[in-house]
Amino acid sequence: MKSTHKSVVVCLAALVTVLSSGCANLSTHDRNTITGAGVGAVAGAVLTGGSSVGTVGGAAIGGYIGSQVRR
Repeated sequence: MKSTHKSVVVCLAALVTVLSSGCANLSTHDRNTITGAGVGAVAGAVLTGGSSVGTVGGAAIGGYIGSQVRR
């Protein structure tokens, strides 16, 4: 059951990242923040075995890092 939960969390985080990156009217800063949050959520879920706290924490840290990226 735990493996199924982890797979669902990873798939949902990846789906949100892919769908959000398709928004054409977002600024580069916004896209970087959203992408960072998605990648961070996936990484947090994987590293903590699907823990909700790990997923949310990873999304927060990834979003912050993504917002600091300059292009």
